[in-house]
Amino acid sequence: MRKVWLSGLALAASVALAGTANGQIKIGVGGPLTGPNAAFGAQMKNGAEQAAADINAAGGINGQKIEVVFGDDVSDPKQGVSVANKFVGDGVKFVIGHFNSGVTMPASEVYAENGLYMITPAATNPKVTERGLWNVTRVCGRDDQQGAVAGKHISGSLKGKKVAVVHDKTTYGKGLADETKKAINAAGVKEVLYEGVNTGEKDFTALVSKIKAAGADVVYWGGLHTEGGLILRQMRDQGVNAVMMSGDGIVTDEFAAIAGPGVIGTLMTFAPDPQRKPEAAEVVKKFLAKNFKPEAYTLYAYASMQIIAQSAAQAKSLDPKKVAQATHSGTAFKTVLGNISFDKKGDRTDADYTMYVWKKMPDGKISYEQM
Repeated sequence: MRKVWLSGLALAASVALAGTANGQIKIGVGGPLTGPNAAFGAQMKNGAEQAAADINAAGGINGQKIEVVFGDDVSDPKQGVSVANKFVGDGVKFVIGHFNSGVTMPASEVYAENGLYMITPAATNPKVTERGLWNVTRVCGRDDQQGAVAGKHISGSLKGKKVAVVHDKTTYGKGLADETKKAINAAGVKEVLYEGVNTGEKDFTALVSKIKAAGADVVYWGGLHTEGGLILRQMRDQGVNAVMMSGDGIVTDEFAAIAGPGVIGTLMTFAPDPQRKPEAAEVVKKFLAKNFKPEAYTLYAYASMQIIAQSAAQAKSLDPKKVAQATHSGTAFKTVLGNISFDKKGDRTDADYTMYVWKKMPDGKISYEQM
């Protein structure tokens, strides 16, 4: 990508002057603020905003207050690149985002070339950190870790069941499905169906017929909550009682709203519930007081902001490259998710996944609970 040097220099000068006068540092939050995955964008937005408010109240980052700038990528790679370029033009130096792996990767290349540090709360495809970029960090785990846990559960607790593997053809969805398929195949389980569908699709009659014909007892879904919920609802409508299992792409109560009561019994992999972390107790109270449930990636976005702040303090600098070096130094950062450290690639050194089940809660609502 070609840099526009004259406008870049002029912009840098204006940002420097603004920073001196106002003592502010711009941090971008990129994610799907609208569209079918807006629930996840809301989690990231709320988490980052609350973290910025709390850090600012404590004095900011190296004495500068945080100004949060938002970019709506609508879960679209091209729009993600547009958001990335806008952040560059707006003088953003640090980015929390993006949500989708397929959006995160092209956006991260824009950030790397233009000197922006990026930390994603949610992009799990292994390639996000395997490309050798200096600026990439992720607070979540990886799909090869998640797929291994799913595969172990299928080949162990669900031993002898016929398994269908379905994905949404995206970097995230297909990647997660393939990692799970790899794990079950290694355990001697051969899927009875392997099928891809398109994002945005609404009629899954043909797919459900194939699942029924294959006699699947378990349907592993690699994708997000919108299509996953529709598939599950239509499975139940057509009399298919197979258990659905999926990953962190369905970690929102909206999944149950789309799928209906047939969601009960659905299995899911995700990290140990961040809302239960003792380090998150006070922050969780703040969200609940605002009538916002800090599920899934809310606290991951909050932790991302904490890591930026603590890395900058360790580096004694707001230079993104120096801050990235501090993040990747192996230091343990104190966050709402507990102590987190990263390797040189930007992956967590302690990422883990566990199983969840969707069930009816004591208050009558259907949600997910760690098993």
